[in-house]
Amino acid sequence: MTTRPYSLAQLTALPYAPPQMVRLAAASGCAAAGIRLLPASPGGTHYPLMDDAPLRRETLAAIRDTGVRVLDLEVLRIGADFDPGACAAFLATGAELGAKHILVAGDDPDEARLTARFAALCEAAAPCGLSADLEFMPWTAVRDCATALRIAEAAAQPNGGVLVDALHWSRSGSSLDDVSAIPRTRLHYAQICDGAVPGPATTEGLIFDARCERGLPGEGGIPLRALFERLPADLPVSIEIPSDSRAPAMGYEAWARLAVSAARRVLEGAIV
Repeated sequence: MTTRPYSLAQLTALPYAPPQMVRLAAASGCAAAGIRLLPASPGGTHYPLMDDAPLRRETLAAIRDTGVRVLDLEVLRIGADFDPGACAAFLATGAELGAKHILVAGDDPDEARLTARFAALCEAAAPCGLSADLEFMPWTAVRDCATALRIAEAAAQPNGGVLVDALHWSRSGSSLDDVSAIPRTRLHYAQICDGAVPGPATTEGLIFDARCERGLPGEGGIPLRALFERLPADLPVSIEIPSDSRAPAMGYEAWARLAVSAARRVLEGAIV
């Protein structure tokens, strides 16, 4: 029997505010949920609980009612002007929610500076019980698995991790051996979805797929079983499967249940 815990990523039901997200995770059979506190891009949908005490209280009530925990918080982007000191409210909110991890994107082309600021973020996050997990994406400064690992290792912080997203892994030129090279101490959770292989030829197409139209596990060409065989069997899996076309049409609860079932079928062979 698998011991793998599942979490429902915010992007799977982006219009759902955090209390709804927690309850949706419970309804779909997940032990945890992700919450987007900051936008992925300027003007993007997010739920700044740092600045909304009533919504924060409602979220905490949903966590108590359902037993669903918060796996990860999104998204901190380390650009050239990133200031780890400005993240205090974000981190404090994460601690209050009992969150475990922060999804981090690397946008600074100066790798030495990015590494130093990633290390500083890790140091700031540690007292809050949070890891900082650097997600490699082919259109960012952290383009592939090897780059993410190099930065995490150079930052040399015990809570600094590498986040493997199946879609980005398949489109970044990263290999299965690159995933195997990540030490267990650098792996805190991974993300699952599916998609066409090869993916779009343009940055715009890659970003659109990632944020708006991913496939259910088993629908595309990503070798998900092979990938997750290279990851620890008990590693939490975040189910991140946005679909601007299908999810609103069938309803987000039905979509979430379908996404969780597909992930379990691929990873466990479960008939659900």
